[in-house]
Amino acid sequence: MKQLTLDLRADAPPLLENFVAAANADLLAALYEAVPVADVPQHIFLWGDAGSGRSHLLRSTVTAAAQAGRPACYLQAADVGATLPEAPGLLLAIDDVEALGPDAQIALFRAFNGARAQRMTLITSGCAAPLHLHLREDLRTRIGQSLIFEVKALTDTDREAILAAQAATRGLRLEPEIVQYLLRHGRRDLTSLLRTLDALDAASLERKRAITLPLLREVLQRDLSC
Repeated sequence: MKQLTLDLRADAPPLLENFVAAANADLLAALYEAVPVADVPQHIFLWGDAGSGRSHLLRSTVTAAAQAGRPACYLQAADVGATLPEAPGLLLAIDDVEALGPDAQIALFRAFNGARAQRMTLITSGCAAPLHLHLREDLRTRIGQSLIFEVKALTDTDREAILAAQAATRGLRLEPEIVQYLLRHGRRDLTSLLRTLDALDAASLERKRAITLPLLREVLQRDLSC
């Protein structure tokens, strides 16, 4: 499993290939294995903090399944009502299950019950481990029978390596103090870090000057004021 992938542009579409595995290699491997239809589906539940990449992983697994010719659907909890899509071999991803309303919880419980007969795979996500989700007990039990993974956040060492690699692909020179300042004072999720790097690249080209701390401070201030 690759630890750092090639296309990490901030505007890159969510794909399994452009998720940085870091400490989540086993999780990423399980999602790849979930893409094809299985005779006995293995459901997966992901949990982790906001910004950890849960939505990226659900969306990208649905994309991979669709590209492989499998019916697939991604839904946010707020968009789930009293019924859910169902079809033979469907891969169904439901994000932020803790936000499901009463009717939606019943619908997801029924989807779990009918999944084996339809060879459907359910991939769900939440803000906490199943034991701590405020859901119907029968639904919590079904979710708890899935393969459960905590999406582990990137370390600062991971972030520094990614920024260095991405700067190199752009032909940028980032001094260590630039990276350290960005990690201390900027938004720390990977999408925001890469967006800041894109902005630094654009500002450096526009002004025909190297990336310096004053330029980084200006970019960060502009970002905070948006």
